[in-house]
Amino acid sequence: MKKKLFTISLVFLLFCACQNVERTERPEDLIAENKMVDVLTELAILQSARNLNRNVLEEAGIHPEEYIYEKYDIDSLQFQNSNDYYSENFVQYERIYEQVRDRLEAIKRVRDSIQEEEVRIEDSIARLDSISRDSISRDSIKELREDISRDSLGKSLQFRRNR
Repeated sequence: MKKKLFTISLVFLLFCACQNVERTERPEDLIAENKMVDVLTELAILQSARNLNRNVLEEAGIHPEEYIYEKYDIDSLQFQNSNDYYSENFVQYERIYEQVRDRLEAIKRVRDSIQEEEVRIEDSIARLDSISRDSISRDSIKELREDISRDSLGKSLQFRRNR
């Protein structure tokens, strides 16, 4: 009984393995690999924004797919055909998605550093506010706040340029 089941399973697997698989032909209007990375990166960001708060995007009249198609001068069919073509070439598709992942991680690192800097600035301002108002005038506090903000903005911009 076990031999029969094994033989039937083997024949079935061979039959399935021998089927004719049609590959997608290279579209004439194939989106270049670098452009595809850009498109997929922005789509990932916009999808996250949509999932976070759909109402804000709808109220602003932003439709992520339409925005991407217009920005990159592509249409939905061109995107779908290009995506299908790349997905059949695993090595190329993996390379595209690794680049998308790397870009998203870099964006996250920059965003996190900016948030840390904002927290540091808020903490500095809070410390300044807690200092006795008798020992420092309001004008001095205002000047210190402006100096801290200018200095932090300069560091943040310098950080972005170095990245």
